[in-house]
Amino acid sequence: MSAVTTRRRVRGRDERSLAGSLLLHGTLIVASLISLFPIVWLVLTSLKPRDGWLSTELKFFDGASLDNYTRVLTETQFPSWLLNSVIIAGLTTVIGVFLASTTGYAISRFRFPGYRGIMWMLLVTQMFPVAILIVPLYNLMAGLGLLNQIPGLVIAYMTVAVPFCAWMMKGYFDSIPREIDQAGMIDGLSPFGTFWRVILPLARPSLAVTAFYSFMTAWGEVAYATVFMTGDDTRTLAAGLQQFVGQYWADWGLLTAAAVLIAVPAAVVFLLVQRNLVAGLTAGATKL
Repeated sequence: MSAVTTRRRVRGRDERSLAGSLLLHGTLIVASLISLFPIVWLVLTSLKPRDGWLSTELKFFDGASLDNYTRVLTETQFPSWLLNSVIIAGLTTVIGVFLASTTGYAISRFRFPGYRGIMWMLLVTQMFPVAILIVPLYNLMAGLGLLNQIPGLVIAYMTVAVPFCAWMMKGYFDSIPREIDQAGMIDGLSPFGTFWRVILPLARPSLAVTAFYSFMTAWGEVAYATVFMTGDDTRTLAAGLQQFVGQYWADWGLLTAAAVLIAVPAAVVFLLVQRNLVAGLTAGATKL
């Protein structure tokens, strides 16, 4: 009697009942469909004729064409916006990764005057929402003559990306034994040489997360781009999309086509770093 009861109570994870398995898979399928619906709707709307989005008929591929994409690329300033976004996101990623990795390594390995102050600064800067920082940053950029300038927007984005990424990198560097640094020193490497040639290759997963976060911070951000880049030739993609929306109208064909084109580079970057995202997030993304 007791043996039967024990056998019923102890059940492995792989021994789920049929009803439980069906419920689980059904829930996952429904959740996947809900998640994919906006993307499918976006792509299908971008393929409809100019006023096709007004139709209520369920003829998704009736009259499908690439006319909206042609209009976006030839009749708007989308190529200029794309170039600006690529430059800004690229600079933010490269400079952000360098600053975050060097800062994270410094506060992980060394103790120096002002160490505690830097730790608190990295933590406190993440507590302020973007809306609060816009006014002081705008005044600072205006005083430095960096409004409507790519370097000014890059600096603004790094104020968001670098503190979080530096804290995350610090957590990852803490998981790397200090004996590896000492071995590099014994081999004749300088502290920076040890960091560059020994530690950074080991921190590749965290570097991938840092690069992805920095890129996405600059690629899809709207508030800073709208306030700091007001010129027609300096707008980014996120700010440029607002030109397709008026007070009483919206060109959904151009909006959806541009949104699909904007999502492609972000998807490519994600595919390039996806192998390292989970390892990097779990190893170094814990805030204290």
